[in-house]
This record gives sequence, C-alpha cells and structure tokens, in this order.
Amino acid sequence: MPSPVPHVHADTLPAWQVCEQARRTRDPRFDGLFFTAVLSTRIYCRPVCPAPTARRVVYFRHAAAAEAAGYRPCLRCRPELSPDDGSWRRGDAALARALKLIDDGALAEQPLAALAQRVGVGERQLRRLFVERVGVAPIGVHGTRRLLFAKQLLTETTLPITQVALAAGFGSLRRFNDAFRTAYRLAPRDLRKGRRETAAHNAGDVLTLRLGYRPPYDFAAMLDFLRGRALPGVEVVDEHAYARVIGPIEQPGWLRMSAWPNGEHALKLELHGVATARLLEIVQRLRRMFDLDADPQAIAGALSSDARLAPLLAQRPGLRLPSGWDGFEIAVRAIIGQQVSVAAARTLASRLAQKYGRALPQPFAPGLAHLFPTPEALVDADLETIGLIRSRAQTVRGVASALIEGRVDFRAERTLEDFTARWVALPGIGPWTAQYIALRALGHPDAFPVEDLVLQKALPADGTRMTAKALGARAQAWSPWRGYAVIHLWRDCVPTPVARAEKPARKTRTARSDTRVEATA
Repeated sequence: MPSPVPHVHADTLPAWQVCEQARRTRDPRFDGLFFTAVLSTRIYCRPVCPAPTARRVVYFRHAAAAEAAGYRPCLRCRPELSPDDGSWRRGDAALARALKLIDDGALAEQPLAALAQRVGVGERQLRRLFVERVGVAPIGVHGTRRLLFAKQLLTETTLPITQVALAAGFGSLRRFNDAFRTAYRLAPRDLRKGRRETAAHNAGDVLTLRLGYRPPYDFAAMLDFLRGRALPGVEVVDEHAYARVIGPIEQPGWLRMSAWPNGEHALKLELHGVATARLLEIVQRLRRMFDLDADPQAIAGALSSDARLAPLLAQRPGLRLPSGWDGFEIAVRAIIGQQVSVAAARTLASRLAQKYGRALPQPFAPGLAHLFPTPEALVDADLETIGLIRSRAQTVRGVASALIEGRVDFRAERTLEDFTARWVALPGIGPWTAQYIALRALGHPDAFPVEDLVLQKALPADGTRMTAKALGARAQAWSPWRGYAVIHLWRDCVPTPVARAEKPARKTRTARSDTRVEATA
C-alpha cells in the first residue's frame, strides 16, 4: 500500500494547523485547496464534508495524490464537485501550463513526452515537478480527472454507463469498468443503486450538472459583464442566467448557466442536444469562462496591499475574471469594437453572425438562432457590406487567415509573452488588443492592457492620467493576478457595464492601428 503521507513542498500545502481549522469549521473557502484522508476508512473528503470529524487523518494537495495513496472519494461530500486549485494554474510556469493542457485532454491520446515537449521541459523533469508539487505523476492527475468526472455523471445524470465511459474519455466500457473498480472498489452501476436525485434534475434531452466554485463568487457581476456584451442571436443574458448556442455545425446545441438553488456554492449547467463525447470539453470551457477555479484569498492577498485596490476587493470580494466561450469570437468582437460605441459594435457583430454564421433550422430558444461564424467563413468574407470600415475588415480577415494557418492560436501551452507577441505581429493588432484577447479569450490571470486609458486614469488620486510606463511599473506588484486588478478597476470606473463598454479613446491610436479603450468594464 502506498504511503498516505503527501509528498509535496510545504509551501504548496496549507499549514497543518490551517487545514485542521478549515476542516473542523467546514470552511468553504478552502474547498479544493486540500483533501482530508481518513486513515481508518481509507476515504478522502473535501474540507466541507458534513460527515462527523475524524481524528486520525492526513492531508493531500490534490485528489489524485489521495487516490494514488489508496484512498477512495467520499460518496457524501463528493470530491468531484470541488473546484480546482487555481493557484497552480497561475502565471506561465511549466506546471501551470501542463495542468491546463491535462484539463484540455492532452494525455488522452498523447504520451507524457509529448506533453513535456509542449511546455518546453524534459519528460523526467516534468514528472519530478508533478510529484514534488502535486504529489502524483501527470498520468495520475489525468486518470483521477477522468474518473471523478465519470463519478459525477453517474451520480447526477441518467446517461447509460457506456456513454459515461465515452464522456470521461475511456476508449472502451471494459477499460472504464476495470479502472473504476480498481480505484473505487465498486462497479460503476453500483454507484447508482438507491439514488433518485438524477431524475429531478435531468429530464428529456436536458442534462444538468453542478459546477462548483470556491466562495465568495459574485455571479450577478459576472452576468452584468456578459450581458453588456451579449451577441443577439448567439447569446441571451438576463438577470438570472447566461445562455448561448454552441457548435459544432454538424450537431449544434445550447447551454444555460444559472445559480444552483438553495445557496449551494455551485452553478447550474443545463445542456441541450450536446454530444456525449463533448461533455468534459464543455465543462472545462465553462469553468474557464466563468472563472470557477479562482482562489479569492490568494488574489486578495496579492492585490490588497495596494491602497487603490484594497477597498475595491473589500467591496466586491467575489468578482471574477469573465472569459469567453470561443477565442476567435472574442478576437473578432474586440476588433469590431475598436473606435465605435458599444451599441454600434453589437450591431455590427450581430450582422456578421447573421450573415456569415450558421443559421439554425429553428431557434433553440428565444434569441438563440445561429452559430458564430468560423475562421473559414470569414477569411474571404466581404465584411465591408455589413458596415465595417476597410481597415477593420482587413484585420478580421487577417486574423481568420492566421488562425487557419497556425500563426496564432489559443493553445494552453503559450506563455503570455509568446501569445501576445504572435498576435501583435498581425496587421491591425496592437498591444492593447493582444492583451485584451489574452484576458477574455484565455482567461489569463496576469493579462494587463497597459495602454488602457481607464486604467491610466483610475489610479492617480488627483484625477490625472498615468503614463503606460508608470502604470506598468505600478502593476508589477500585482502579478500574477493583474487581470483581476483590471476587472476591479473597470468595474469601479464604469458601474453600469453596458454604458461606455469597450468605447475607444477619441482620436487615440497606436502605431499599429490598435485602440486604447476608454471603458471596457
């Protein structure tokens, strides 16, 4: 039997006393930051587990480390519902990029050597890094991720077990059954015995899942941000939920995100007409889009030392980084929004989606009528006919061509510096647009558009404007969470998201036809 002692650095695991206090008080702020393994039962739990507090326990940094040591997930608190530890994914370190790639399924069809090559380190070095920091090898993280997702599907849905295996990334039902039985000491079908909660949440072609987060979470502010940028025909955002059409073109579907009832720290995902094989990918996209794995304590610890940011963090401790569903869509909309009002930008984007996107045979729901166009649909499109000026149309076509040719992409292994350098090399894309795309398309926590006029005006107490150089120097202390500082400052300067959102500065351009926005929050 493997040793139950977690092999991780002290600085990656909260102090033993902190873990003790967190689990005894069932503090939801620590959910997903560590796991408690009970020596007598050989079961591991979340810090918020409602079961009676055990006396003889050990702590693990990652669920995969607990499972590698021979522990099984608790059926009561369900570790598969805990948010991931977002601190591992911060910045551009090899571990952070490798974890994001594993989340994207990089080890599903490729060996560890390919993963190591993508993040620019040796295979042995990457394995050692995982064992030291996470407590388990990369393949262990990948395996636990698949099994826990399968466990959630078995518990919360009525999907046949063969489809659960497919959704979790297993190539065959036999392989899935063997892996599940080995890890959890019961067959997948046994997990469903006596459970009736799935019938209440899943009916017809609607599949409902919980997506947990670590509180506090300001979902209302997230909806405000997205509502100000909702694309008619593709997205619908009201006071309670976000909905949109999703591809692929061959089998489109739609989704809806809302707060889980009864105050549970989770969002409610409702999926309609989505292929089973895409479930894990969709969940990962939405976790990034709604920033569900952020650690508010770590972010506040890095930013609250700044006198300007401290009161903003105290006022809105649950403000998250709003990303987007599709990188190309975010990039196109950022370009269209240059030097026009937010209303004009939405009108142009809606025309583009209606003319070049794929119309549905019939709307899925009111306001959900077509898919956003692909790069292939726009690479030769006559965009001037929808009202775009020639330079903007050329930039959109250039971005579409660059994506098709692979000169730019949204791959998780890119560092922020590499990503922005590739985008700035494109005609019509300057530093502000590249950083904005990194912020909204990648959800990169350290993206920082230093040329943004709102940010330059937001910091000085005397109402003057900082230079980009001075702003960049001030923001160095906020790394690796500068993106959150951006959202807080935008929100503070533009309380109403729709008003002046993404409005460019008057007559202000960079040398590359980039736009310095005056308000983007």
